[in-house]
Amino acid sequence: MINDDVVIIGSGIAALQLAVQLNNHLNVRILTKRKLRTANSYLAQGGIAAALGANDHPSKHIGDTLEAGRFHNNLDTVREIIAAAPSLIRNLSQQGDVFDKDSNGELFLGMEGAHSEKRIVHGGGDATGKNVMEHLISRLPNNVTIEEDVFAYELLLNAEKTRCVGVKAKQSDGTIRKFYGSHIIMASGGCGQLFTYTSNAGTVCGDGIAMAYLAGAEIVDMEFIQFHPTLLYINGETKGLISEAVRGDGAILVTEEGIPIMEGIHPMKDLGPRHVVSQRIYEFLKKGKQVFLDISSIKEFSKRFPTITAICEENGICLADGKIPVAPGSHFLMGGIKTDLMGRSSINGLYAIGEASCTGLHGANRLASNSLLEGLYQGDRLSKWINSTGTKYQEFDSRDFVPPAITKILNLPDIQRIKDLMMERVGIVRNEANLKKQQTWLAQFNADQIQLDTCSRTDLSKIFMVITASLITESALQRTESRGGHYRSDYPLEDNQNWLRQSITHKKNLGLEKNNELIKTALAT
Repeated sequence: MINDDVVIIGSGIAALQLAVQLNNHLNVRILTKRKLRTANSYLAQGGIAAALGANDHPSKHIGDTLEAGRFHNNLDTVREIIAAAPSLIRNLSQQGDVFDKDSNGELFLGMEGAHSEKRIVHGGGDATGKNVMEHLISRLPNNVTIEEDVFAYELLLNAEKTRCVGVKAKQSDGTIRKFYGSHIIMASGGCGQLFTYTSNAGTVCGDGIAMAYLAGAEIVDMEFIQFHPTLLYINGETKGLISEAVRGDGAILVTEEGIPIMEGIHPMKDLGPRHVVSQRIYEFLKKGKQVFLDISSIKEFSKRFPTITAICEENGICLADGKIPVAPGSHFLMGGIKTDLMGRSSINGLYAIGEASCTGLHGANRLASNSLLEGLYQGDRLSKWINSTGTKYQEFDSRDFVPPAITKILNLPDIQRIKDLMMERVGIVRNEANLKKQQTWLAQFNADQIQLDTCSRTDLSKIFMVITASLITESALQRTESRGGHYRSDYPLEDNQNWLRQSITHKKNLGLEKNNELIKTALAT
């Protein structure tokens, strides 16, 4: 048994921001499913949004965030995080050479979709996530222990089931270990790998959300999945993200014949909200027509976007032709483990930060470059809370854990089958018939009833994917309107009378025959 002050599950920007700022006398342990540098945050090409420009103001950033989120956002959360953004960026910038600067030595501010001002800071052109992550990794103090290739799979509660006290995890050889702590932080990311096409790292399967659900935590807004409009698309497969900053620099979406596809669709055309642009591209793909990103107007593309250039060249795309084939893919989960601004979940001792959490910042659709911002904010805010409250060690059963000798053939689907059916039935465009088909298909596996200790790591991934997919499907079926990242072809309009600021919450009733409650609640104002 291992007992720490703080146990962090996940190794993205929110996790590292937290670890770096915790008091040095605290014992901090980071558990990561694969390697420290395989988190979604490390792959992030886009930047971080903050109202830093001479003509900008947090009120404008707030307005853009609410508009993109289709006013499903928690207004207090939006105000708090957006107001803190400039100081968070300045503090990071003062610590080292993290962000790109202009010829005057000022932070270079770029434009992205649905923003009304240039307010996106970047690092290394299109390698912002990598730059910030490497900066945070370099600042990790000696009191932080990193455990790689450790698959966390079950949250441990006290005897009264009122507090989270630890987590069980499997090593690559199948060995089970228990990690206890005064503060257990879920920073495991979203669930992009539930869909055939995604920009997400291979590890991002919804593990943390499923674990929190099984422990009885409240899960909220799972129907809101953001599909990024532009992933590199070759021979029916997506190969990597083409950042929204490319369209911010002037690229436009065209057909093979060069006809612009966003004319007359949205006032902001190619820089419209992501759900609008994704749905438009999807319409063409369903008709068998390829869509391209025309980059011919961007000067010195390879210097401005070195990461994207490398991805394209690795996949045989000749950038001199000026066209990159694209398709939308799952990119970000607006929902997740319900938390307050500090990251506190509905279970004492359990926190969630980053994409695994849902603070209400993003509403029904995340504004571009607000995700890394949220991770930085939450890591900073939670560190101050833990530093001020201290820790209390508790006595736990310290016997070595031996899993029960039970051999059972599991009825679990193939991972690719999960991804393909979710893309087909619960993807960019949804309807009641397909959602009910998927709900029935997922229910047959009884994934939330399986004893996890004897499962392989592969089977654990399947179980968590099925559980998270079920939460998304059920929420999407219940919300009978279209809003942000949730589009129903049978309910194509927003229904403000019945659904404005109404949120769907899942909560597993531990020990009861009825295992899940779907709760429709009004958002806090």
